[in-house]
Amino acid sequence: MEVVHDAVELPGIPEPESKRGRQLRFRWSLLLPSVFVALLWVIELVQVFLEDRFTFLGIIPRTVDGLLGIITGPLIHAGYEHLLSNTLPLLIVGTGLIYFYRQIAFRVLAMIWLFTGFWVWLSARQEAHIGASGLIYGLVCFLFFSGLLRKDTRLMAVSMLVTFLYGSLVWGILPVDQSISWESHAFGSVAGIFCAIYYRKEGPQRPKAQWEIDEELEKNSPQSENELEKVLIESAENENEPGRGEGQSMAEPGDGSIVPTAPAMNIRYMYKENSDGAAEKAKE
Repeated sequence: MEVVHDAVELPGIPEPESKRGRQLRFRWSLLLPSVFVALLWVIELVQVFLEDRFTFLGIIPRTVDGLLGIITGPLIHAGYEHLLSNTLPLLIVGTGLIYFYRQIAFRVLAMIWLFTGFWVWLSARQEAHIGASGLIYGLVCFLFFSGLLRKDTRLMAVSMLVTFLYGSLVWGILPVDQSISWESHAFGSVAGIFCAIYYRKEGPQRPKAQWEIDEELEKNSPQSENELEKVLIESAENENEPGRGEGQSMAEPGDGSIVPTAPAMNIRYMYKENSDGAAEKAKE
């Protein structure tokens, strides 16, 4: 059985300068991708030590045994060169995902992993598909489209950086080299775009401008300024009408019965005379 792998070569990015809090956050964001990459290297060294390839753990489409590959396929690589080409991209996009989208990072990772694997199992060529670059394609597409959909300048800058570094990945989804699992690349990209749309309202959001906040407050307020002013004027007029005093007033309809009306609103005005020694007075 022919083994197809999905290698990609991506450049790295330097660590940005930041304050101590951001440095700690960056280090924690780098930790988990580093542990995952270390696991991949341990698996590769075990294969070398045993002088065997664990290709049976890859995704073998439309077979019962191949279902296990949905979970294990991204962990298996075809050799040092294959794993080296995926190591740096995994560190970069994995760190970017956790750093900028820590609230939804693991859900996005799980969806891309499982969706890509299942779609490859369902419709790819009848070969053993191994390697983690389908996962890389998914994370790259998620970072790019998620930044655009959220319209956040910081996240859009990440999208532009992803485009600059990984724009050439688009050629990996074309069936040019049959030794590479282009199906994993294509389905991983689709899964990443789906996650970007599905989680567009979760995680980091664009800060609202002051005018947007003011509009929401005005829309949600029970009464506008004009309505409040109208209520105050009507209350003052009702107070000055004869027969209206404190408490509840009574209205007499044409049949002679007495019907209670709404209580009048009393407004108290406080003022102070300009003359020296004048005391404060209250008029009710």
